[in-house]
Amino acid sequence: MSLRNIAIIAHVDHGKTTLVDQLFRQSGTFRDNQRIEERAMDSNDLEKERGITILAKCTSVEWNDTRINIVDTPGHADFGGEVERILSMVDGVILLVDSSEGAMPQTKFVTGKALALGLKPIVVVNKVDRPDERIQEVLDEVFDLFVSLDATDEQLDFPVLYASGRNGYASTDPSAREGTLTPMFETIVSHVPEPKADVDGEFKMLVTLLDRDNFLGRILTGLVLSGTVKVNQQIHALNPDGKIVESGRASKIMSFRGLERVPVDEAKAGDIISIAGLTTATVADTIAEPTVTEPLQAQPIDPPTLSMRFSVNDSPMAGREGTKVTSRMIRDRLMREAESNVAVRITEAEDKDSFEVAGRGELQLGVLIETMRREGFELGISRPRVLFREDENGQKTEPYETVVIDVDDEYSGTVVEKMAVRKGDLTDMRPSGGGKTRITFSAPSRGLIGYHGEFLSDTRGTGIMNRLFEKYGPHRGTIEGRKNGVLISNGAGEAVAYALGPLEERGILMVSPGEALYEGMIIGENAKPDDLEVNPMKSKQLTNFRSTGKDDAIRLTPPKRLTLEQAIAYIDDDEMVEVTPKNIRLRKRLLDPNERKKASRAKQAA
Repeated sequence: MSLRNIAIIAHVDHGKTTLVDQLFRQSGTFRDNQRIEERAMDSNDLEKERGITILAKCTSVEWNDTRINIVDTPGHADFGGEVERILSMVDGVILLVDSSEGAMPQTKFVTGKALALGLKPIVVVNKVDRPDERIQEVLDEVFDLFVSLDATDEQLDFPVLYASGRNGYASTDPSAREGTLTPMFETIVSHVPEPKADVDGEFKMLVTLLDRDNFLGRILTGLVLSGTVKVNQQIHALNPDGKIVESGRASKIMSFRGLERVPVDEAKAGDIISIAGLTTATVADTIAEPTVTEPLQAQPIDPPTLSMRFSVNDSPMAGREGTKVTSRMIRDRLMREAESNVAVRITEAEDKDSFEVAGRGELQLGVLIETMRREGFELGISRPRVLFREDENGQKTEPYETVVIDVDDEYSGTVVEKMAVRKGDLTDMRPSGGGKTRITFSAPSRGLIGYHGEFLSDTRGTGIMNRLFEKYGPHRGTIEGRKNGVLISNGAGEAVAYALGPLEERGILMVSPGEALYEGMIIGENAKPDDLEVNPMKSKQLTNFRSTGKDDAIRLTPPKRLTLEQAIAYIDDDEMVEVTPKNIRLRKRLLDPNERKKASRAKQAA
């Protein structure tokens, strides 16, 4: 049976995972009566809720005596640590673009990596049945994108298919609106080369993905570049510098069949497999027979640009809602994360109660916090801060991002104004049809922290913002932060409607009556720039005099509830987010008001 290894690249929501579902159905991987979930590849709960692919996954379909290994890549640049390595396992890529939205920045990120590795693309224009399709313009955009990414003449001579993943058809004719995915299978087999594999050589494999299994322990996935591996064969792992990390046996070898990992007795060069049996080997290590001493070339990983402090929850409510609250548990969990996620870097603070976690962006770290929260952890999270560097002249530099914004024409002025305040430089502005404008900025990452929520309010929820790491550039000086102060509870107890009523005039509340509060907890946003300490627990004084007027029933506006990402983006440097399995609370880092005054005086003096 011949082999083909391909990756699917697409922007978020362009229909990649849905298309893979249809490839499964039409290749006979699923029985007709088999009950499978929608978007079968998004197996993680968070992926299903957010509708995004976070973890790269391998799968395979069989079609006419050819096994096609398909790797589903994450579309977000925050998970780019996965993307770079995955592309080294495949021999071709399918670039999927929406017939209306066209090539987007995240597509650019992964496509740039694929073209640099010399992979030949197949372009699939998806959702051709959209009423607002602009197929020809989108194809021109893709061609321009390839040229700007220095594609070779061979790469620019790409085959094009017009498809609807949801309806399960693809065709070389842009006007086709029915059919099957047979043209896609045929194009893959004819256009993507067979893996360049040396079956007779020594066994070598580069680890590109790492997984844990409660029964098998570490599972290392990668492409077998040469030789054959059999169950219980002696193997060892070499790190990128050529040092032996460990020796052991291949206790289990698994190959991909549909969505399942199936045990096999042996695997040959060219196949993508998973091996169990080693305990410390990790991503970018080479697994080989004991005679091999030269490691395989591993793709370098882009550096983290953002960091947050994860600390033990020390609020008065600590330990009431979570089961994992000690620094040892948090440390073990973070070290396990760093082991399988190479784009995350963890450093322990001197006090041993907090950890500096550096990653690619707010989304990546937000997903980690949400995952830990669901596992029963309680954490205190600081405001994200960008990681500065120094250039060769000793000048301070900071990370910049390319920001592509699609908005209705009427809001473009507001967006340009807000981005200018955040030190963003306008690099391109053009109408994108249908009363919308596409605006591109180059902006320091620091200025974008916390902007997304404000952006959605400014554009009445209709704007779309996409961000992508661009470069390290010159430091842009101070950037204005949050304009409003906060309302802080001055004691502990339960919030009372009678006290919250008058506080509504002071700003926007974030708590409702009956909620447990503590001193130093943030209960709302002040309408003015200063922080204000208030008493949300004051109840009505009872007397034995009958009042003439009947008390009006207190009607409160529903409180503003922040999601985890919104809370992290909202807080200031002297504030924290308390994350527990049941609640997300905002608080001051120093709960005692006298301590806060001392700290602010010291800051002003400095």
